[in-house]
Amino acid sequence: MKHILIIYGILIAGLFTSCQETQGDFLDAPAKSTLDESLIFSTPGLARGAINGILEPMGQTNSYRGRFIPFYGFNTDAEYNYSSDDAGSSQGELMIYDTKPNNSQMNSTNNAWAMMYSGIERANIAIRGIRTYGNPEPGNELGQLLGEALTLRAIYYADLMKAWGDVPARFEPINSETIYLPKSSRDVIYKQIIADLGEAETLVPWPNESPETSTVETVNKAFIKSFRARLAMVASGYQQYPDGIHRSTDPDLSVANMYKLALDECRDVINSGKAHLEPSFKTLWEKYNQEDISAGGEPLWQIPFADGRGRVLFSFAVRHRSVDQYTGQGRGGIAGPLPTVFYDYDEADNRRDVTCVPYQWGTAVNGVSQQELVGLDTWYFGKYRYEWMTRYVTSTNDDGVNFMYMRYAEVLLIAAEAANELEGPAAAAPYLKQVRSRAFNAADQAQKVDAYVNSLSSKEAMFNAIVKEHMFEFTGEMVRKQSLIRWNLLKTNLDEAIAKMEDLKNRTGDYADVPTTLYYKYEADNETLDIYGLNRGENVDPGVEYSAKSWDALDDTMINSLYKSGVNPDDRQFWPIWQVFIDGSNGKLVNDYNY
Repeated sequence: MKHILIIYGILIAGLFTSCQETQGDFLDAPAKSTLDESLIFSTPGLARGAINGILEPMGQTNSYRGRFIPFYGFNTDAEYNYSSDDAGSSQGELMIYDTKPNNSQMNSTNNAWAMMYSGIERANIAIRGIRTYGNPEPGNELGQLLGEALTLRAIYYADLMKAWGDVPARFEPINSETIYLPKSSRDVIYKQIIADLGEAETLVPWPNESPETSTVETVNKAFIKSFRARLAMVASGYQQYPDGIHRSTDPDLSVANMYKLALDECRDVINSGKAHLEPSFKTLWEKYNQEDISAGGEPLWQIPFADGRGRVLFSFAVRHRSVDQYTGQGRGGIAGPLPTVFYDYDEADNRRDVTCVPYQWGTAVNGVSQQELVGLDTWYFGKYRYEWMTRYVTSTNDDGVNFMYMRYAEVLLIAAEAANELEGPAAAAPYLKQVRSRAFNAADQAQKVDAYVNSLSSKEAMFNAIVKEHMFEFTGEMVRKQSLIRWNLLKTNLDEAIAKMEDLKNRTGDYADVPTTLYYKYEADNETLDIYGLNRGENVDPGVEYSAKSWDALDDTMINSLYKSGVNPDDRQFWPIWQVFIDGSNGKLVNDYNY
């Protein structure tokens, strides 16, 4: 299915040829889609291809595939892109809150901005076509397809606003009057897509209630409700507007309204039983890397990539220095957890060793590589591992692994946050306990789950615990940055992370008992490391069979490049609109925020 989806989308994309042309070309060319819309959008099989075609722009090189997924979401108090300390790097400036409109990685006519609007135009045509020529109703196939189109359009808009703030609002196909549009208030767009998702959830079945919702590559009711809850929290949260950082002043997007909507949607999903946590955190990520796309579990929706598309592991996997027994690419490791994250976990938390990996796979000898310790300043996201795949990747720069767009653990934490605000910490506690329960073995749960959560007796204590839990659960999934922004904690937590790295470097404060020497040997397989000294207080030489490595170097350059010196990240919460689109907007588009 994952391969058919994109291929079929490309075949049907001829319907939307005009979407990929320039705006001028769109007006000059015949509107091919109008010749066939009455047939296409009244015939479920043909309409399915059109809906799949909405996804196709995500797979373009400079779109989600090679630019948005690898670069959006850095840097945070948990995640660091290793280009950040590369002076003058066009990639690096995307991470350190110093992006320029002419950034050479992004300033092209086929970049993510353009591809997102291409996807929106395809969705607009499909939505108009199904409403005009079909009979979309709950329970019929055209109703489901309309719900999918509304949801995919909402995804594109959500990501546009996540990266750029206010953007042009297009909810109808382009015509001669709408070819050039100024930016709209994001409040208007949030209200529209939240309403669209409210309609979509009435049209799209729960996971496994139709053949189309049997995989997480097609949106389902559980995802739509969960995504709607996420957007409600974002829309009512803090964010940078042209006149400063504040919550929305639109009463429709008030905390009271949006938190209630989010809590209601989350409780619908929780009570449905149509999604659930994977019992083991490690198993969740093993199944992800094995490309298990079954619906009804923890993953709610994934961006589907064919084998020759997508660079998730290529970008984020544990680093492989060469082609070896596990991968034909020899890639990964452009980013990783901050070095403090490993030590911020409770040692009994089973998410720690899945999330934070202190080694790479070295250069292969006779096709076989071994794990090699790196340095205290270099960690990799262990959620992404070629060695957990069942397919051997041979493409030079694409691994084909889907992107985890949203999973059920986020539903529980949104429910906890909203319940805490509206009903108090006792109402939030059961949701937080579910997330923590998976993280600890049964013997530890009385203390580390029940006693810990029960001690959170104030709204403030519960909120702070949720913010921390979010880091432990989602480091490496690139959802942290937007959450920090909506909590009004972006600069605050970045500065705290810098101070913590200084303490770790100097072995002071909370990091005074972190060892300065690691000891290692190889397991019987002669490729897997047995490491002693990672845990706090492990300072005794374990014996002559172990080799020693200094665990003391934390580069000041890294510490000082979480964001650019002299820049306030709260004044740079968004990327600028790229210059090529400013220049081509007929004077309609401008950059705010002093860009």
